[in-house]
Amino acid sequence: MTDVLITAVELADLLKLEPCVVIDTRNPDAYAAGHLPSAVNVHEIFTFLATSTPEGMTELKTKFADAFGAAGLSGKETAVIYEQSMNSGFGQSCRGYYLLTMLGYPKVKVLHGGFDAWSAAGFPVTKDVPAPAKASFAIVPEAGEILIDAKTMLGAVGKPGIAILDVRDVDEWIGDSSSPYGKDFCPRKGRIPGAVWLEWYRMMKPTAEGPRFKSKDEILAECATVGISQSTPVYLYCFKGARASNTFLALKNAGVKDVRMYFGSWNEWSRDPSLPIEQGLPIASEVTTKAA
Repeated sequence: MTDVLITAVELADLLKLEPCVVIDTRNPDAYAAGHLPSAVNVHEIFTFLATSTPEGMTELKTKFADAFGAAGLSGKETAVIYEQSMNSGFGQSCRGYYLLTMLGYPKVKVLHGGFDAWSAAGFPVTKDVPAPAKASFAIVPEAGEILIDAKTMLGAVGKPGIAILDVRDVDEWIGDSSSPYGKDFCPRKGRIPGAVWLEWYRMMKPTAEGPRFKSKDEILAECATVGISQSTPVYLYCFKGARASNTFLALKNAGVKDVRMYFGSWNEWSRDPSLPIEQGLPIASEVTTKAA
Protein backbone atom coordinates (compact mmCIF):
# COMPACT_ATOMS: atom_id res chain seq x y z
CA MET A 1 0.00 0.00 0.00
CA THR A 2 1.09 3.59 -0.59
CA ASP A 3 2.15 5.32 2.59
CA VAL A 4 -0.72 7.39 3.97
CA LEU A 5 1.70 9.66 5.83
CA ILE A 6 3.09 12.67 4.00
CA THR A 7 5.84 15.00 5.22
CA ALA A 8 5.52 18.77 5.15
CA VAL A 9 8.01 18.99 2.28
CA GLU A 10 6.15 16.32 0.29
CA LEU A 11 2.86 18.10 0.91
CA ALA A 12 4.22 21.43 -0.27
CA ASP A 13 5.18 19.71 -3.55
CA LEU A 14 1.88 17.82 -3.83
CA LEU A 15 -0.16 21.01 -3.47
CA LYS A 16 1.55 22.34 -6.61
CA LEU A 17 1.01 19.16 -8.61
CA GLU A 18 -2.58 18.07 -8.09
CA PRO A 19 -5.91 19.22 -6.64
CA CYS A 20 -6.03 18.74 -2.87
CA VAL A 21 -8.50 19.58 -0.14
CA VAL A 22 -6.70 20.24 3.14
CA ILE A 23 -8.70 19.59 6.32
CA ASP A 24 -7.75 21.00 9.72
CA THR A 25 -9.17 18.90 12.57
CA ARG A 26 -8.13 21.25 15.39
CA ASN A 27 -10.49 23.34 17.48
CA PRO A 28 -11.80 26.56 15.91
CA ASP A 29 -9.57 28.80 18.07
CA ALA A 30 -6.38 27.04 16.97
CA TYR A 31 -7.59 27.16 13.37
CA ALA A 32 -8.38 30.89 13.61
CA ALA A 33 -4.91 31.62 15.00
CA GLY A 34 -3.31 30.27 11.82
CA HIS A 35 -3.65 27.29 9.50
CA LEU A 36 -2.37 25.86 6.23
CA PRO A 37 -3.40 27.92 3.17
CA SER A 38 -6.92 26.99 1.96
CA ALA A 39 -7.42 24.51 4.84
CA VAL A 40 -11.03 23.89 5.88
CA ASN A 41 -11.79 23.44 9.59
CA VAL A 42 -13.76 20.27 10.42
CA HIS A 43 -13.30 19.87 14.18
CA GLU A 44 -16.20 17.39 14.48
CA ILE A 45 -13.86 14.76 13.05
CA PHE A 46 -12.50 14.67 16.60
CA THR A 47 -15.51 15.48 18.78
CA PHE A 48 -18.32 13.36 17.32
CA LEU A 49 -19.33 10.44 19.56
CA ALA A 50 -20.72 7.55 17.54
CA THR A 51 -22.99 4.67 18.47
CA SER A 52 -23.09 1.39 16.58
CA THR A 53 -26.84 0.98 16.29
CA PRO A 54 -27.97 0.87 12.63
CA GLU A 55 -29.33 4.41 13.06
CA GLY A 56 -26.11 5.57 14.71
CA MET A 57 -23.91 4.13 11.95
CA THR A 58 -26.12 5.69 9.27
CA GLU A 59 -25.91 9.03 11.07
CA LEU A 60 -22.11 8.75 11.27
CA LYS A 61 -21.78 8.10 7.54
CA THR A 62 -24.31 10.73 6.48
CA LYS A 63 -22.89 13.38 8.80
CA PHE A 64 -19.33 13.03 7.56
CA ALA A 65 -20.22 12.53 3.89
CA ASP A 66 -22.01 15.87 4.17
CA ALA A 67 -19.12 17.51 6.06
CA PHE A 68 -16.49 16.27 3.61
CA GLY A 69 -18.64 17.25 0.63
CA ALA A 70 -19.05 20.72 2.13
CA ALA A 71 -15.25 20.91 2.44
CA GLY A 72 -14.98 20.34 -1.31
CA LEU A 73 -14.17 16.63 -1.60
CA SER A 74 -15.70 15.06 -4.72
CA GLY A 75 -13.43 12.03 -5.16
CA LYS A 76 -11.11 13.75 -7.63
CA GLU A 77 -9.07 15.60 -5.02
CA THR A 78 -6.55 14.19 -2.57
CA ALA A 79 -7.80 14.72 0.98
CA VAL A 80 -5.03 15.86 3.33
CA ILE A 81 -5.84 15.72 7.05
CA TYR A 82 -3.83 17.31 9.85
CA GLU A 83 -3.85 18.02 13.57
CA GLN A 84 -1.51 20.11 15.76
CA SER A 85 1.10 17.38 16.26
CA MET A 86 0.94 13.60 16.26
CA ASN A 87 0.50 13.30 20.03
CA SER A 88 -1.55 16.34 21.06
CA GLY A 89 -4.89 15.39 19.52
CA PHE A 90 -5.26 11.74 20.51
CA GLY A 91 -4.95 10.63 16.89
CA GLN A 92 -7.55 13.07 15.57
CA SER A 93 -6.02 13.48 12.10
CA CYS A 94 -5.94 9.68 11.85
CA ARG A 95 -9.60 9.64 12.86
CA GLY A 96 -10.23 11.74 9.76
CA TYR A 97 -8.26 9.21 7.70
CA TYR A 98 -10.32 6.37 9.15
CA LEU A 99 -13.64 8.12 8.49
CA LEU A 100 -12.71 8.88 4.87
CA THR A 101 -11.50 5.29 4.34
CA MET A 102 -14.68 3.92 5.92
CA LEU A 103 -16.72 6.05 3.50
CA GLY A 104 -14.66 4.77 0.54
CA TYR A 105 -12.78 7.97 -0.34
CA PRO A 106 -10.04 7.03 -2.84
CA LYS A 107 -7.14 9.35 -1.97
CA VAL A 108 -6.27 10.27 1.62
CA LYS A 109 -3.06 11.56 3.18
CA VAL A 110 -2.21 12.49 6.78
CA LEU A 111 0.35 15.25 7.40
CA HIS A 112 3.07 13.55 9.46
CA GLY A 113 3.87 15.84 12.36
CA GLY A 114 0.79 17.96 11.77
CA PHE A 115 0.65 21.75 11.83
CA ASP A 116 3.79 21.90 13.96
CA ALA A 117 5.82 20.14 11.23
CA TRP A 118 4.45 22.46 8.53
CA SER A 119 5.22 25.65 10.45
CA ALA A 120 8.63 24.36 11.63
CA ALA A 121 9.58 23.83 7.97
CA GLY A 122 8.87 27.51 7.30
CA PHE A 123 5.91 26.97 5.01
CA PRO A 124 3.20 29.65 4.82
CA VAL A 125 0.44 29.90 7.41
CA THR A 126 -2.67 32.05 7.00
CA LYS A 127 -5.70 33.27 8.91
CA ASP A 128 -7.77 33.55 5.72
CA VAL A 129 -10.86 31.35 5.78
CA PRO A 130 -11.65 29.68 2.44
CA ALA A 131 -15.14 29.32 0.98
CA PRO A 132 -14.97 25.93 -0.75
CA ALA A 133 -17.46 24.99 -3.42
CA LYS A 134 -19.70 22.24 -2.06
CA ALA A 135 -19.03 18.93 -3.78
CA SER A 136 -21.09 15.78 -4.16
CA PHE A 137 -19.52 13.16 -1.89
CA ALA A 138 -20.33 9.55 -2.78
CA ILE A 139 -20.35 6.85 -0.08
CA VAL A 140 -18.97 3.45 -1.15
CA PRO A 141 -21.05 1.00 0.93
CA GLU A 142 -18.59 -1.92 0.89
CA ALA A 143 -15.81 0.28 2.30
CA GLY A 144 -17.82 0.36 5.53
CA GLU A 145 -16.72 -3.21 6.35
CA ILE A 146 -13.89 -1.71 8.41
CA LEU A 147 -16.57 -0.33 10.77
CA ILE A 148 -17.88 -2.95 13.19
CA ASP A 149 -20.71 -2.73 15.69
CA ALA A 150 -21.03 -3.92 19.28
CA LYS A 151 -22.70 -7.16 18.14
CA THR A 152 -19.78 -8.01 15.85
CA MET A 153 -17.28 -7.18 18.59
CA LEU A 154 -19.24 -9.35 21.04
CA GLY A 155 -19.11 -12.17 18.50
CA ALA A 156 -15.31 -11.92 18.47
CA VAL A 157 -15.01 -12.34 22.25
CA GLY A 158 -13.49 -15.75 22.91
CA LYS A 159 -13.12 -16.46 19.21
CA PRO A 160 -9.69 -17.89 18.41
CA GLY A 161 -7.85 -16.20 15.58
CA ILE A 162 -9.29 -12.68 16.01
CA ALA A 163 -7.21 -10.22 18.03
CA ILE A 164 -9.28 -7.73 20.01
CA LEU A 165 -6.83 -4.88 20.45
CA ASP A 166 -7.28 -2.24 23.15
CA VAL A 167 -5.06 0.81 22.58
CA ARG A 168 -6.26 3.04 25.43
CA ASP A 169 -4.01 4.58 28.06
CA VAL A 170 -2.82 2.33 30.87
CA ASP A 171 -5.20 3.73 33.53
CA GLU A 172 -8.16 2.81 31.31
CA TRP A 173 -6.77 -0.64 30.47
CA ILE A 174 -6.38 -1.65 34.13
CA GLY A 175 -9.82 -0.25 34.99
CA ASP A 176 -8.67 2.69 37.11
CA SER A 177 -10.34 5.22 34.78
CA SER A 178 -13.31 4.93 32.43
CA SER A 179 -12.19 7.55 29.90
CA PRO A 180 -9.87 10.45 29.01
CA TYR A 181 -12.76 12.75 29.97
CA GLY A 182 -12.55 11.72 33.62
CA LYS A 183 -12.36 8.57 35.71
CA ASP A 184 -16.11 8.22 36.11
CA PHE A 185 -17.30 9.62 32.76
CA CYS A 186 -18.64 6.16 31.83
CA PRO A 187 -20.68 3.94 34.14
CA ARG A 188 -18.23 1.02 34.00
CA LYS A 189 -14.45 0.71 34.05
CA GLY A 190 -12.52 -2.18 32.56
CA ARG A 191 -11.98 -3.72 29.15
CA ILE A 192 -13.57 -6.01 26.59
CA PRO A 193 -12.95 -9.63 27.67
CA GLY A 194 -10.00 -11.30 25.99
CA ALA A 195 -8.54 -8.07 24.62
CA VAL A 196 -4.81 -7.64 24.26
CA TRP A 197 -3.21 -4.26 24.90
CA LEU A 198 -0.83 -2.03 22.98
CA GLU A 199 -0.97 1.57 24.16
CA TRP A 200 -1.45 3.77 21.08
CA TYR A 201 1.71 5.75 21.88
CA ARG A 202 3.75 2.66 21.07
CA MET A 203 3.06 3.13 17.37
CA MET A 204 5.17 6.29 17.52
CA LYS A 205 8.59 7.31 18.79
CA PRO A 206 10.19 10.61 19.79
CA THR A 207 12.33 12.45 17.26
CA ALA A 208 14.06 15.85 17.32
CA GLU A 209 11.03 17.20 15.41
CA GLY A 210 8.44 15.64 17.72
CA PRO A 211 6.62 12.27 17.73
CA ARG A 212 6.58 10.34 14.47
CA PHE A 213 5.23 6.94 13.51
CA LYS A 214 7.60 4.03 13.82
CA SER A 215 8.77 2.16 10.72
CA LYS A 216 6.81 -0.76 9.32
CA ASP A 217 9.18 -3.31 10.88
CA GLU A 218 9.11 -1.56 14.26
CA ILE A 219 5.31 -1.57 14.24
CA LEU A 220 5.21 -5.26 13.30
CA ALA A 221 7.64 -5.94 16.18
CA GLU A 222 5.26 -4.17 18.58
CA CYS A 223 2.36 -6.23 17.21
CA ALA A 224 4.31 -9.46 17.64
CA THR A 225 4.50 -8.85 21.40
CA VAL A 226 0.73 -9.48 21.59
CA GLY A 227 0.61 -12.20 18.95
CA ILE A 228 -0.49 -10.08 15.98
CA SER A 229 1.02 -10.68 12.53
CA GLN A 230 0.19 -9.24 9.11
CA SER A 231 -2.36 -12.03 8.60
CA THR A 232 -4.15 -11.70 11.98
CA PRO A 233 -7.65 -10.18 11.81
CA VAL A 234 -7.57 -7.23 14.24
CA TYR A 235 -10.60 -5.61 15.87
CA LEU A 236 -9.55 -2.28 17.38
CA TYR A 237 -11.12 -0.13 20.04
CA CYS A 238 -10.27 2.76 22.35
CA PHE A 239 -12.69 5.25 23.94
CA LYS A 240 -14.26 6.89 20.87
CA GLY A 241 -12.16 5.81 17.91
CA ALA A 242 -9.44 8.50 17.82
CA ARG A 243 -6.48 6.72 19.40
CA ALA A 244 -7.58 3.52 17.65
CA SER A 245 -7.49 5.43 14.34
CA ASN A 246 -3.84 6.25 15.01
CA THR A 247 -3.22 2.51 15.44
CA PHE A 248 -5.41 1.69 12.42
CA LEU A 249 -3.19 3.86 10.22
CA ALA A 250 -0.03 2.33 11.72
CA LEU A 251 -1.21 -1.26 11.18
CA LYS A 252 -2.42 -0.63 7.63
CA ASN A 253 0.87 1.08 6.74
CA ALA A 254 2.71 -1.93 8.19
CA GLY A 255 0.76 -4.32 5.95
CA VAL A 256 -1.68 -5.87 8.45
CA LYS A 257 -4.33 -6.98 5.99
CA ASP A 258 -7.59 -7.15 7.96
CA VAL A 259 -8.01 -4.30 10.45
CA ARG A 260 -11.46 -3.18 11.56
CA MET A 261 -12.61 -0.82 14.24
CA TYR A 262 -15.35 -0.85 16.81
CA PHE A 263 -15.87 2.91 16.54
CA GLY A 264 -18.41 3.09 19.38
CA SER A 265 -15.55 1.80 21.55
CA TRP A 266 -15.57 1.95 25.34
CA ASN A 267 -17.87 4.99 25.38
CA GLU A 268 -20.64 2.78 24.02
CA TRP A 269 -19.65 -0.67 25.35
CA SER A 270 -19.44 0.47 28.98
CA ARG A 271 -22.95 1.97 28.86
CA ASP A 272 -24.67 -1.30 27.93
CA PRO A 273 -24.89 -3.50 31.05
CA SER A 274 -25.70 -6.54 28.90
CA LEU A 275 -22.20 -6.46 27.39
CA PRO A 276 -19.49 -8.34 29.31
CA ILE A 277 -16.41 -6.64 30.72
CA GLU A 278 -13.24 -7.63 32.54
CA GLN A 279 -12.28 -5.55 35.54
CA GLY A 280 -9.27 -5.18 37.77
CA LEU A 281 -5.67 -5.84 36.89
CA PRO A 282 -5.23 -8.05 33.82
CA ILE A 283 -3.68 -11.35 34.85
CA ALA A 284 -2.07 -13.60 32.27
CA SER A 285 -4.10 -16.80 32.17
CA GLU A 286 -1.17 -19.01 31.25
CA VAL A 287 2.26 -18.16 32.56
CA THR A 288 4.84 -20.87 32.21
CA THR A 289 8.38 -20.74 33.43
CA LYS A 290 11.09 -23.05 32.32
CA ALA A 291 14.28 -23.73 34.17
CA ALA A 292 17.34 -22.78 32.18
